[in-house]
Amino acid sequence: MGLTLCGRESVPHKAGRIRQQPAVQWHPGCRNPVRAAQLRRKQTCNNQHGTVCMVAAIDAPEAQKEKHDQPQADQGPSAKHVRREEAILFQGFGWDSCKVGDWWNVVKSKIQDMKDAGFTHIWLPPPSQSVADQGYLPGQLYNLDSKYGNKEQLQELCKELKAAGIVPLADIVINHRCADEKGEDGVYNTFRDDVTHKGEKVDWGKWAITCDDPDFGGEGSPDTGDDYGPAPDLDHTNDTLRSSIVDWMKWLQHDIGFEGWRFDFVKGYGAEFMQQYCGETVGNNAFNVGEYWADLKWGDDGLEYDQNEPRQTLVDWLEKAGGCFLFDFPTKGILAEAVRHSQYWRLIDHEGRMPGLAGYWPSSTQQHWPFPGHKAEETGYAYILTHPGMPCIMWEHYFDYGLGGCIKHLVEVRKRNGIDSRSSLAIKLAEADIYVAHVSDKLVVKLGSRSDMPQELVPQENEGWKIAATGKDFCVWEKQ
Repeated sequence: MGLTLCGRESVPHKAGRIRQQPAVQWHPGCRNPVRAAQLRRKQTCNNQHGTVCMVAAIDAPEAQKEKHDQPQADQGPSAKHVRREEAILFQGFGWDSCKVGDWWNVVKSKIQDMKDAGFTHIWLPPPSQSVADQGYLPGQLYNLDSKYGNKEQLQELCKELKAAGIVPLADIVINHRCADEKGEDGVYNTFRDDVTHKGEKVDWGKWAITCDDPDFGGEGSPDTGDDYGPAPDLDHTNDTLRSSIVDWMKWLQHDIGFEGWRFDFVKGYGAEFMQQYCGETVGNNAFNVGEYWADLKWGDDGLEYDQNEPRQTLVDWLEKAGGCFLFDFPTKGILAEAVRHSQYWRLIDHEGRMPGLAGYWPSSTQQHWPFPGHKAEETGYAYILTHPGMPCIMWEHYFDYGLGGCIKHLVEVRKRNGIDSRSSLAIKLAEADIYVAHVSDKLVVKLGSRSDMPQELVPQENEGWKIAATGKDFCVWEKQ
């Protein structure tokens, strides 16, 4: 189940605390960058509060499988042998990691810990020079001198990650880009490319900006997705623009060492372009995941029970994109409310399935969300690390919040019992204070504060069951 981020403003307001916004230097090539940092914090990276998440995806049609048209550079051994159905993603940064100043080396120092924990993939922050320190307002794409470190440090990090069997994913921000200079119309819509590199240059003009972007004088085609206010929206219908983006991504793959992508704000451009961005680089069979925030449905009494509408929105995107995962934000929000308010009845839909995207396509989903306190976070991890899908672990949870021991043990239970995105699930009970499910006839999972579990659901020792993991409000049994 698995991947990362927080969504639109109304959701974090209900789901978790928002820290003071960081100061961002003004850059004229973007709209108010302080506002941009606030949007990124709320829409993409509230993981610093601690979140638990799933990822979702469907396979691409055979005709659209990956292409291999460029040899791999000497960036160390490939880690692609990891089956993506078995993926356990680790978010290798938090919102404030850019303040460390040497983050690539910090991550490198933790590689053995991550390997010992059983993490198979790591999502790294946006690597390019950016107006916002966190990387989500990119400028010159090939300039890798960022707040996280430099190009050489990143190359070495990717090489050592792959040597340890961990697949590095780059955070790809291609919905928008901050311009460097004013054009003839006096508007910032001219993009520079000062770094020497292979492939097409990315020194674009206003032709690269959508014509309906209200502030940057774009001359491209209309936007194929939602507008992103703080920076110029890029015209993905333009063949030259897409080709130069692909060249940049190939460079990140072959020269820097990445083997998968996390795509930022994919609701900002058409899902149909994902086939090219994935298929012509790392391939559609690699671990590629998009961030699509579909608003959950809220009523006067809080989160509504039926979340089929946002779930269907994600399903529609997956069908158009093909071969790409999505963060399972519906599961993320539902699980947070269930744990916070002891409403475990939320964890089953009208048809007896998991209530989020994982209920449709567990092989497509990743999950996470802010939880109210570390014990509740343990319960959230007990859910996503025992259920179908691809789980995502947050850096702060594992290394900073004291949850590392619990998470590592749950990962061991998951791997020992062969639980992956294709495992079967039978939900036996879902009431206010108790949830019980069987996973592939190998695990029994109980969540909630109720201690008097119905006798007929209690796993029996004489039938080969024994307790594998326990914590506040959760217990997991495994079959011997």
